[in-house]
Amino acid sequence: MTSRGTPLDRGLGDLEPGTVQRAQLRARITDIAWTAGCAVLALWAVWSAVGAVRGTTAWVYSAVAWVLLAGALTVRVSGRRRARR
Repeated sequence: MTSRGTPLDRGLGDLEPGTVQRAQLRARITDIAWTAGCAVLALWAVWSAVGAVRGTTAWVYSAVAWVLLAGALTVRVSGRRRARR
């Protein structure tokens, strides 16, 4: 307790296995990883589409990038829906 009578804030506490903070940390890291992966795929898709329009890159690279991005976003959305249940 501090001098004003409020409990002392000890922060998050230990991130031991089985704690709520540990589960939240795992979910947060997974969220960051999926966001980074989708961002990289989106940049690749746009870059390859621009290259294909300019004629410097084959259309196949652009198609593969867009298919991978669509697949990653589909898995991401379905994973979030399952996590809410």
